Amino acid sequence: MIEIKLPNMKPDAMMGIVKELRAKGYVQGTDFDFAYHKPEYDLERYGVLYDRYTLFTFYKEELASWFELLYK
Repeated sequence: MIEIKLPNMKPDAMMGIVKELRAKGYVQGTDFDFAYHKPEYDLERYGVLYDRYTLFTFYKEELASWFELLYK
């Protein structure tokens, strides 16, 4: 299992990538998974605690390598 973090990715861009992976024949849950993490704020004390990001998880090393070259 290989995780690739794409920082500051908006949900619509993330879903575009997921649609591309599915169109290429990759199956979510078998070949890859993803999780969107929204930004977290604490306006009283810190402002932004962390920015949004998307975490893609791949179960085949060659797919993860290809993905990282293409999208990172």
